[in-house]
Amino acid sequence: MTPLLNTQDLTVQATPAQSVVSCTDAELAARIQGLEKEMRVLLWEQLQCIAEADHRAIHTDTTARSLPVWLQGLLNIDPRDAKTRVTVARNVEDRRSLYGETMPPDMPDTAAALSEGAIGLDHARVIVNGIRRLPEYARCHQVAEVEATLAGYARTMSPRELEKLAERIRYLLDQDGAHRNEEDQHEARELHYGTTRDGMTVIKAKLDRETGAKFAALMQPLAAPRPEIDGEKDPRTVGQRNADGFAALLNLALDHDGTPRAGGQRPQMTIAIDFDDLKQSLGFINEDGMPGTLNTERAITAQNARRIACDAEVLPIVLDGDSLPLDVGRAKRTAPTHIRTALLRRDGVCAFPGCDRPPGTPEAHHVQHWVDGGATNLDNMVMLCAHHHRTLHNQRWDITMCDGRPEFIPPPTVDPRRTPKPGGTALPARHREYLRELIPVPRGPAGAP
Repeated sequence: MTPLLNTQDLTVQATPAQSVVSCTDAELAARIQGLEKEMRVLLWEQLQCIAEADHRAIHTDTTARSLPVWLQGLLNIDPRDAKTRVTVARNVEDRRSLYGETMPPDMPDTAAALSEGAIGLDHARVIVNGIRRLPEYARCHQVAEVEATLAGYARTMSPRELEKLAERIRYLLDQDGAHRNEEDQHEARELHYGTTRDGMTVIKAKLDRETGAKFAALMQPLAAPRPEIDGEKDPRTVGQRNADGFAALLNLALDHDGTPRAGGQRPQMTIAIDFDDLKQSLGFINEDGMPGTLNTERAITAQNARRIACDAEVLPIVLDGDSLPLDVGRAKRTAPTHIRTALLRRDGVCAFPGCDRPPGTPEAHHVQHWVDGGATNLDNMVMLCAHHHRTLHNQRWDITMCDGRPEFIPPPTVDPRRTPKPGGTALPARHREYLRELIPVPRGPAGAP
């Protein structure tokens, strides 16, 4: 192997020639890039030292049970990092034969890229693992070709992208093994859900790659950040956006005619609540009424029960004073298809001022709640996305109809003057109207109508 480093004061060499504060942007970027290359070259030389320590079994002189454990303690690094360095070192070390002849490393292209500082430790780890997972015949006959390919792409790819390429190569060279792997993943699938003491539902799942891809394809658009409004970004965390996207996904499933039926009925969420509590005025916080009960036997506030009962495949079970069913839903409660079509035409996906069609299932909201006698017709309904539907109920916005279009009146906490805000046309629909004004309508030949 190559001689060990001639130990010098490396801190002096690493000291920048000039203060980084006085660097131009280009000089600063070049310095960062240069330091990364230097660190990678030093890492490669450290790997050579680790390989020599492995040959000497240096850890046996200590209490460490293995070289990775010894290295972990020596460098104060994580166990995974120590194991990776030892594994990579064994594959990129300069070797000597029994006769003292210099032999190339097991992975020469990877070693060359490391020595040049062109790739890092994570790249090398991906290459080593990719080679190890090849079928036996490929490791015997095609390992050089595969290693050269991966090392070449590692110079321009991130470790994450390189890992995908390594997997594709393995799937190409070991299609039977790849199929068995997918079957094993399918057998290992699991999903568990339960209700915590505070009534929240906890879901834990492990999905095979096919199901995971379907889930990701559905969730990504539904959990995307909402467009900025007046320069303000979506305040939700990633976890909250995912939860909202999952809620929208459930709404889509409940609305779909293909959802499996139980006892001849589509799956329905039920809310049992006293009729007087459901009709309780929303003018004051303490007048919201007693809570209802979900089909999961957990409580839900009367305020949210009113919101949920506006529209969607939810079956409200209204109880009388003796907690006996008084009315199980009403045919006029849910907007029929022709009403929803007209609402979508008038309001877009969401009529709330400034809404730019957030992802999710639109919900038809009654201006005068259906339980208060509000009619299920175009003049008493507006389309809202799930976010603004909740906002309207929680903040207690009022809605009036002006010339057939809704106007939203904010609560005093939002606007003390309560200035009405016109709604009723989602931004994309408004954009289409602008385009029609800008682009002349083509006319037919002279004399044509």
